[in-house]
Amino acid sequence: MIRQYIGNLFFSTRFYIAVGLCIVLFVFSFFFPILFSLVVTIWYVLLALIIIDYVFLFLLSKGPSAKRMIADRLSNGEENKVVLQITNNMRFDIMTEIIDELPVQFQKRDFVLKQSLSSGQQKNIIYTIRPTERGEYHFGNIIIYVRSLLGLLMRRHDIGAAITVQVYPSFLQLRKHELISQTTIQSEHGNKRMRKIGHSMEFEQIKDYVRGDDVRTVNWKATARKGALMVNNYTDEKSQQVYCIIDKGRLMKMPFGELSLLDYAINSTLVLSNVCLQKQDKVGLISFANKMGTVLAADRKPVQLSHISELLYKEETGFLESDYELLYMQIRSRIKQRSLLVLFTNFESLSGLKRQLGYLRSIAKHHLLLVVFFENTELKALSSAGAEDIEQVYIKTIAEKFAFEKRLIVKELLKHGILSILTTPESLTINAINKYLELKARQAV
Repeated sequence: MIRQYIGNLFFSTRFYIAVGLCIVLFVFSFFFPILFSLVVTIWYVLLALIIIDYVFLFLLSKGPSAKRMIADRLSNGEENKVVLQITNNMRFDIMTEIIDELPVQFQKRDFVLKQSLSSGQQKNIIYTIRPTERGEYHFGNIIIYVRSLLGLLMRRHDIGAAITVQVYPSFLQLRKHELISQTTIQSEHGNKRMRKIGHSMEFEQIKDYVRGDDVRTVNWKATARKGALMVNNYTDEKSQQVYCIIDKGRLMKMPFGELSLLDYAINSTLVLSNVCLQKQDKVGLISFANKMGTVLAADRKPVQLSHISELLYKEETGFLESDYELLYMQIRSRIKQRSLLVLFTNFESLSGLKRQLGYLRSIAKHHLLLVVFFENTELKALSSAGAEDIEQVYIKTIAEKFAFEKRLIVKELLKHGILSILTTPESLTINAINKYLELKARQAV
């Protein structure tokens, strides 16, 4: 009873202003006694309005109802829609301040939505949230502070709406890149058709020769048996193996745009896997740090993308340097067929690359290795900025030195026959898909 009729009672700003004005008038009436009776009348009118406001809010009708509508899974690094459905069950128009208790990961303490609702009106309030970490997000209750048209008092309504949702790698990007499943390369301004070089040698069937068929595909044995020209029919090569390898070492912990490099790599892996499956290739997943992590054999079953998403959901970075020797041993023991290996990692210096170059060269002898690492956008901004004093000249010079080392890493990998992509974190997904489609068109695997 106390909580229902007193604990949920709050005073509005309008209440304090009205009471403050009455106090000022009482002070003036001390110096001008003729005003005292008028001030007392105003005070009693204010008390009457407060009582009326209380009766309307607490006694005459039940409070509003609310419902939160949100997807079971949220997409990491993307804008996700949340809908609050508010219904005014009171017999009069109300003004509301709505607090949706967001998960602690967002660190928002001033999230308030203000709405006015007519009697019996139902309104959907839409807002978006952008998670930057994978894991479980706990939403709390919906708290509604209700004011009548008088606006002197507020009543708090706590509506139980606690729910836990999971934030997965960015599955919303899958829809954005559906068109790339065709033989195209995407640029910022559209799609560019890729020309296929040569023709595939995967046999499909033997058919009768018709004018226009390539005479080089004539099957002479079948022709001799049937007594008419027969040709071999070929189709695009399918079922090539593509493995996405994710480095979970300390260098992948660097943050860019609120997401870590590991999260960028995970989002890109999910989209790239989807494109590979649509191209009829087999997709697998390997993660490693100082110890081996996930190892998922390449397959093209319909549920493969779901398996990859579930495994990527749990990946976390470590604080130790990655063990490339262990990665090489796992690849040699588990991947027997020549495959395309897309390694998402990061090298900040040429010396860091040279420590691992021997293992990368050994991997490249048996597979087509594509090393994807990141350009430091912060250093790029420093190197392109102007310098007005000696300190800024030193900073600019050091930034240019590190940026130059990144380009040296690309040349060093190319010298040993290892493909590479140097990309900004924001362009990682597009560049990785474009490179895969280019290799697919060249039939490099």
